[in-house]
Amino acid sequence: MRIALLADIHSNLEALAACLRHAQAAGAERFAFLGDLVGYGADPEAVLDIVMERASRGARVVLGNHDQAVAGHSTRNMNPAAERAVEWTRRQLRGDQAAFLAALPLTAREGDCFYVHASADAPQRWTYVSDSLRAAHSMDGARSPYTFGGHVHEQRLYFQGADRRPQPFQPTPGSAIPVPRHRRWLAIVGSCGQPRDGDTAACYAMLDAAEGELVFHRVPYDHARAAHKIRRAGLPERLASRLEHGR
Repeated sequence: MRIALLADIHSNLEALAACLRHAQAAGAERFAFLGDLVGYGADPEAVLDIVMERASRGARVVLGNHDQAVAGHSTRNMNPAAERAVEWTRRQLRGDQAAFLAALPLTAREGDCFYVHASADAPQRWTYVSDSLRAAHSMDGARSPYTFGGHVHEQRLYFQGADRRPQPFQPTPGSAIPVPRHRRWLAIVGSCGQPRDGDTAACYAMLDAAEGELVFHRVPYDHARAAHKIRRAGLPERLASRLEHGR
């Protein structure tokens, strides 16, 4: 079973479409969307239509902090650009789309896989899993061979060694990594719609559960078009320039 894992789409239709095409060509059989479907970008309706259709066919979808904010929660902990994007997004959505976001779970479990946007030990706190200590807490919360998340907007992998202390590993895009299930693994799959590592290419990952292999992917897409749409919508300039520079 090959599972495509996408996080932090952030209303970027061009990036989502490119990653889905790539995943399907690579043999994806199932899909999991790890939160922050909306926010920042200019195509929340189109992105949600795609994700909702995939969910109707069995894809797993979990809640992100931007999804929660758009669904009506407070934006007080967000920066001004993110807050403006949330307020704009709320005005774009149909009722069924807003209801879909409001009903999303914080976590989902599927076989050996645990899906969460931030950290599995306290998903409602939106903790950034940015080091080995936070990775350990998330792994302990998930209690699963494979934990998959987003929120950090960069691709990272942690594995639990013999001393049970998670070790960080920087994946090389396109290279298969053996991930035997007798160890615990935590993968931050990167941002599909707003990468922040200096590379404009969209991110996603693919787990081959039968082979015990994980591949992190980078997919070029028309980021100039996505940035143009952000400017045309009157959203903050920073949100457009981030797509053009990958930061």
